[in-house]
Amino acid sequence: MKFKNVSEQRHKNMSSIKGKDTRIELALRKELWRRGYRYRKNYKGLPGTPDIVLIKYRIAIFCDSEFFHGKDWDIVKARVGSGNNGEYWVSKIEKNMIRDNETDKKLFFLGWTVIHFWGADILRKTDECIKVIEDVIVDMNIKNIRLVK
Repeated sequence: MKFKNVSEQRHKNMSSIKGKDTRIELALRKELWRRGYRYRKNYKGLPGTPDIVLIKYRIAIFCDSEFFHGKDWDIVKARVGSGNNGEYWVSKIEKNMIRDNETDKKLFFLGWTVIHFWGADILRKTDECIKVIEDVIVDMNIKNIRLVK
C-alpha cells in the first residue's frame, strides 16, 4: 500500500508500530501483576478497548504514547504541522484526542474510573503510576465504607 508523499522507509517504520502489548503496556502490567493485581488486557467489553482493566475495581487504564495522543499539544502542534505530511498528522492526532475524550465520557457514564498514563511516565516512574492506581482503589474503598454506614 502506497501513501502520498511517504517514503518506503517511513511507511515501514510506521507500519511496525504496535497497538497491543507495547513496551509501556508490558511495563505497567508486569508491575501490577508483581504486586498481586489481576487484570484483563485490551478488554473489548468496554468502549475504547482499554489497555488494562481492573474489573474488581472498575478501573480502565490507558497507556498513551505522547505523539499519537497529543501530549503538550498546544506546544507541539506547530512543530508537527510544519513537518512531513503535517496536515495529516495534526488531523489524526486531534481526532485521537477527541476520540479519547468521548471514550472517557462513555466509561464514566457506565460507572468506570478512567486513568491515562503517558508512556514516558510509565517507563521512568512506574512506581508512581502504580501509586496512582492504588490511591484510586483506596479512595473507592473509603467511599464504599461511607455509603454502607
